[in-house]
This record gives sequence, structure tokens and C-alpha cells, in this order.
Amino acid sequence: MINLTRLWTGQAQPADNLRYGHGHQAPGAARERKPIVVWNITRTCNLRCVHCYSDSMATQYPGELDWEQMKAVVADLAAYQIPSLLLSGGEPTIHPRFLDLVNLASDSGLKLTISTNGTLITPEKAAALKAANVAYVGISLDGIGEVHDQFRGKEGAFKAAVRGFRNCHEVGQKTGLRLTLTRHNVQNIEAILDFIEQEEIQRVCFYHLVPAGRGGKMQLLDAVESRKAIDTLIAKVEDWNQRGLNRELLTVTQPADGAYLLVRMRRENHPNLAQAEQLLGWNGGGANSSGRGIANIDTQGNVHPDQFWQDVQLGNVKQVPFSKIWSAEHEPSAAVLEEIRSLGALTPAERKIRMHGRCGDCHWFDRCGGGFRTRAAFVNADYFGSDPACYLTDEEIAPALQTAV
Repeated sequence: MINLTRLWTGQAQPADNLRYGHGHQAPGAARERKPIVVWNITRTCNLRCVHCYSDSMATQYPGELDWEQMKAVVADLAAYQIPSLLLSGGEPTIHPRFLDLVNLASDSGLKLTISTNGTLITPEKAAALKAANVAYVGISLDGIGEVHDQFRGKEGAFKAAVRGFRNCHEVGQKTGLRLTLTRHNVQNIEAILDFIEQEEIQRVCFYHLVPAGRGGKMQLLDAVESRKAIDTLIAKVEDWNQRGLNRELLTVTQPADGAYLLVRMRRENHPNLAQAEQLLGWNGGGANSSGRGIANIDTQGNVHPDQFWQDVQLGNVKQVPFSKIWSAEHEPSAAVLEEIRSLGALTPAERKIRMHGRCGDCHWFDRCGGGFRTRAAFVNADYFGSDPACYLTDEEIAPALQTAV
């Protein structure tokens, strides 16, 4: 994740310790982080979103974890001391033991977030989430009104999601908005930002499309569209800061946003440039993300480097605890994890030999880590290929731009 609010304005944000090594309980290095775990607790969903990476529908899927297996996962994750657990789906709130799982995870000391389409969050459910000390509820929107309904495959999905936001706010439950940027909705960014202010949403994540599941049929933004989108978000962050609003705005699945931010800051002689370079350098971008700082447990119990990279399986929690799989104590996963995690340890000379395309020579590699490695693997059939969604120009990635921090 690239926290535009933190980097552009310098305002402290809730996850600075994990993301940038600042604050209470910050690890010594990004490579030492335990992963944020995205757990898809069910594939069943009441909507049919056109960009769904899990290709979910309103049907029952066999093989999902039973309650005893779920309790064992919670106990293991708590003992392993992961920094955060994100419950996702499908639609997680549709799971028959959803609230039982929320309460169990919270009582076990896990920091808990929810990723939901928001349509099933009743006032009672919102109150239960607040009572369980859920850190925030992330509700997905992909446009306003009919645009969102078309993405979600159901008329009235937008109105139902708005009710979900408001039900949470009525009980004081913090919410976040999640949106996936595609060629079909990028023109709606301004309307989404207006909605965020209108509904007083405190956290917003703009995801760059990862071509997985049904999302594989959608088109990535081109370079012009990506730059315009990020420029719009930076302008809004600056506007909020000038008005004294500390609203958290992040971009996800594209570490190149950090490199672009530095390019702009250099060009504009931004006062926070040196700090932003330091923070992004500590983070390492994609080199310390999938397979290290982020992990996924799917509905069948399979463990993956992230929630999009489903064809790489590291083990299954029905047979081996997550902690052993992730610590490479489970022999089948060790070699795969070693290769995935090796990117952050490569010297510039080694990158030029091993990586293919622009990322190997890019001057911002130490801060970007080669973009989102999962997307690079999908498109190139090679983990060491370049991220096709990078939108920086050849001049912007040239070595002449880099200076020592």
C-alpha cells in the first residue's frame, strides 16, 4: 500500500509502524514483518461483480473450512502474532458463523478488519462489529449509482452499500471505502471523492486492477489514465490537508505510485521529499509485499502469497498450521517462498541479470520493488518479469534521477 496522505502531507497514520517502520512496535526492517493475512472465509456471494478475483457467485461451494478448522486457524494466527487479519470472501458477512468468527478473533487479540460489499450490514450487524472492536469495515464501491450497480451485477447494490456505511456510522464503527480502478470507472474518481466527504468516510483505498478471476477480462488503465488518476488523488490529499482534514487515502497493488510520487515531489521541490524517500526505501515496495508482508488463506484452506495469486499454493491449513507454512518449516513451501522473497535481496547487478524488462534497470527499484509482482507474474508468466501497469516514462525511471537519501 502507498499511503498518499502520509507521504505527501507528513501526517502520521495508523499503520506507519508496519508500512514505514515508524512508531510503536515497528519492526527493525520490512523483511522482518509478520504478514497481514487476508482470509477468504467463503466464496459464496450475493452479488456477481465483473472484476471479482475469486469468481464468486450466490451458490454453495464444497470444501470450505468447518468451524473446528476455523477455530484452529484463529488460534494459530494469534499465537504467531500477525499484525492484522482481514476477513474477506466472496461476501464474508454471508457466512453462517461470521459473527462467531469475528468475536473469536477479537477475543484472541487479533486486530480485525472486514472487506465486504456492505449490502448485508444491518444496524444489528453494525452494532455487533463495533462491540467486537473491529478496526474498520472496508466497503467496496466502484462508482456512484448505476455505475456501481453495473459493476456489482445487481440493481440497488449502491443504495444497499450506502445503507451499510450509514449503519456503521450510526454506531460509531469506523469504515473505509475500497475501489478498483478500471477503464470503466476511472472517470468517476471525483464523484467518489465527493461521496467520501459527504458520508464522512475516514479511510479510502484505490486498488489498481489485478487481472485475476473475472477481472482477467477487464483492461488495465493506460499510462495517461493512471497518471491522471493519481494526480487527482494527490490533489485531493493536499486539499484535505489544507482544510485540516486527516483522512487516510491509500493506493493498493501498485508500488509504482510511490515512485511517481517521488518524481513529482522532486519536480516540485516538495518539502517532504527526503522523508518520503526514506519511508519508501524502508518499505521496499513489491519486493517486500506478496509472500512476505501479505498472505492469503483461501476458502479451501490453501495458503497463497496474496489473495490474487491463487495458482501458487504454499500449503493447506487443514494439514499444516499457517505459521509453519509461512515460516518455511513446511518443506514444500520453502523453495517457493525463498524465490518469492529473494527479490528484495538482489543487488542492482543481480536484478539486471535475473529480471526482464524495465524493472531490472529502474532507478526507483529500491523503493518500488518492481511494482506488483503478482501482476507481473500473471502477464509475463514469470515472477521476474516487469509490471505491465507501470506508468512512469523511460526518462522518469532513468538512473540520472536517483540521488542518495
